[in-house]
Amino acid sequence: MALARGCFRLQGLRGCRLSAFLHYPTVYVAQLTGHPLSPFFTTAKRSSLSSAIISKVKRLNANYERFLERNFPRFYVIYSTFFKGFHLLFLDFKEVSVIKHKMADQGLKYSQLPYREMEKLRQFRRDVIKVLPVVLLSIPPFANYIVFMLMYFYPRQLLIRHFWAKEQQQEFMEIYHSVRAQVYPDAVKGLIKAASRVPDKQLKGQLLHLSSKVKEGFHPEISQLHMVVKLFSGTPLGMRRLDTRQMKILSQVMFLTPHMPTSILRHRLWNHIMEIRHLDQALNILGVHDLSEDELRNACYVRGLNSMHLTAAQCKEWLTKWVQLSKKLKDSEASLLLHSMVLLSTNYLHSRKSK
Repeated sequence: MALARGCFRLQGLRGCRLSAFLHYPTVYVAQLTGHPLSPFFTTAKRSSLSSAIISKVKRLNANYERFLERNFPRFYVIYSTFFKGFHLLFLDFKEVSVIKHKMADQGLKYSQLPYREMEKLRQFRRDVIKVLPVVLLSIPPFANYIVFMLMYFYPRQLLIRHFWAKEQQQEFMEIYHSVRAQVYPDAVKGLIKAASRVPDKQLKGQLLHLSSKVKEGFHPEISQLHMVVKLFSGTPLGMRRLDTRQMKILSQVMFLTPHMPTSILRHRLWNHIMEIRHLDQALNILGVHDLSEDELRNACYVRGLNSMHLTAAQCKEWLTKWVQLSKKLKDSEASLLLHSMVLLSTNYLHSRKSK
């Protein structure tokens, strides 16, 4: 208060109150500076003042970025990636908000959305869960420098694709796939073990033949999967019949933690594979041919295939067969779709190279 009165005395403005200054700042700014502003400051002038401030901030920020780029090039890469990442995340948030409002206004469920909107919601939810701690950490003043350090040392573990450079995206996806691919042989062994509990000799032989061929390095045909579909709706491979060990293995295939009680493992596996099934249904309507190369690669990757070393045509071929399998299955047979992430991915790259 004293400081405000002191400032006003310098301009001969005795008796003015700080509350008046807060409510009518432009009047007192005019008196302090001698600028002939009207007490009734127009919207246009407020807009002009805001534009001037924004322009000034942009110039200062540009100068700061040039300083970093010139003197600290490695830090500048992290700095620019950080803010670019937040910008992309904000754009995703705006897009997701539009989709959510559309769902509310039209009474739509997730499974009724078009493919791209469905995929946007699925990916955004996963991104937010992973990046939320980093976002909260960056809120306090100067805490963003701590985030920069974390970005530098632990980019894969703590950040999402928005904060990765192009080279990092491919490198990290390779790492993630190699981790889940380590359990593919265990998933196949689980199928062979489950075959011993099949009472029907014909179905038992077909499941053993399918699993053994995959174990030996052969890529199965879709028709071979359809031959054993009955086993994946009841005993021993239906979602309600899977043993705990197999569910832990399949959780890792789905990038889910296996360290959960059995009931939670089953519930999460069901939700995630049904999410993919709904995506398949929407993709069947859209058409695989309508996807861009990046969308093709991402769709294959989500379904268990390492698409980093495949051409767009190979991705399209694999995804087309996947959708053909998925659209013929019932919800009760979703376990086959879950196991197909292993069966159709384990030897696909090898089979393409041998042709």
